[in-house]
Order: sequence, then structure tokens, then C-alpha cells
Amino acid sequence: MAPELRTLIRDIPDFPRPGIVFKDITPLLLDPSGLAQTIEALAESAAPLGVDLVVAAEARGFVLGGALAARLGAGFIPARKPGKLPADTSSVEYALEYGVDALEVHRDALSGGARVLVHDDLLATGGTARALCTLVERAGAHVAGCLFVVELAFLRGRDRLGTHHVHSLIEYEEE
Repeated sequence: MAPELRTLIRDIPDFPRPGIVFKDITPLLLDPSGLAQTIEALAESAAPLGVDLVVAAEARGFVLGGALAARLGAGFIPARKPGKLPADTSSVEYALEYGVDALEVHRDALSGGARVLVHDDLLATGGTARALCTLVERAGAHVAGCLFVVELAFLRGRDRLGTHHVHSLIEYEEE
């Protein structure tokens, strides 16, 4: 399934800055069959983990994260940029491959003992996923696994996720 989905990922050179080749999942989202296959493949990968919640970062992580949570019968936690959530939040800063950012979740969204799936569309350097894991762990919840559509394996982002279970549908071994 992943090789077929790979044909729906578009390379955008020099975005968001020169030297970066952005892996654009928009064509995959536009293709009804590809979108359905992606959600199903993500759900099949996550089902054995027995998760209570899916946490995903804005904005592209939201697109599939909510659908994945619904498919798994789990709740969904949006991790947003600072100042975007209306209630009391927990926050963490993290490094991107091209800068620094921060994510927040509502403090009452996570509780001790919950089994949480960390999801994003892409694993690059691991900064965003590591930040999500930190938010989950600080709340006393358990990271059941980390699940991605695309992984840029040559950037070794999974190394930043320690012993957490990590799975991606499509891997790129080199730039």
C-alpha cells in the first residue's frame, strides 16, 4: 500500500526555505482513494496499541489525526500554536529543522494513565513529535506510540523519540 501512496506525495523544492525539499501531502488528501487508504493504514497500525486518545499538531496533523481518532474510537487532542486555545494550557518549545516553535494543549485534555498515540503527517528531525511526547508525559499519560504518514529517515528523527514505538507508512531514505 505505501508504494502506491508514495505516488501521491509531491516534492516542493526550496520550501519553506532554500535547500529544503518539502514533502507535500495535499495530492494525497485530494485523492479520495488515497485518503481512505491512508486513514485505514494508519488505523491498522495503531489498533494493536489500544489508545484512548490521539494527539496531533496543527495544522497538517489535524487533517488525519481527527479521522484516525474517530476510526479508532479514541478522543482527539489538538496541539496548537501558543495563544490559540481558550482554556488553561500546558506548553513546550521545540526545534524544527528550520527554526524554533511551541505547542500547547489544554491542561485538562490529558490525564494520568491515558494511552496516547502521537500523530503527525511527517517525521523529519523529530522535534514536533518529541514535543508532543513531552506534553503527554508531563501530564502523567503514557505515549503508546508515534505514527506518521511520511518519514524522512535520513534526518534520523526517530532517534529523538527514544524507546517509543514509531511507525510511518512511507519512508524516504535519502534527500
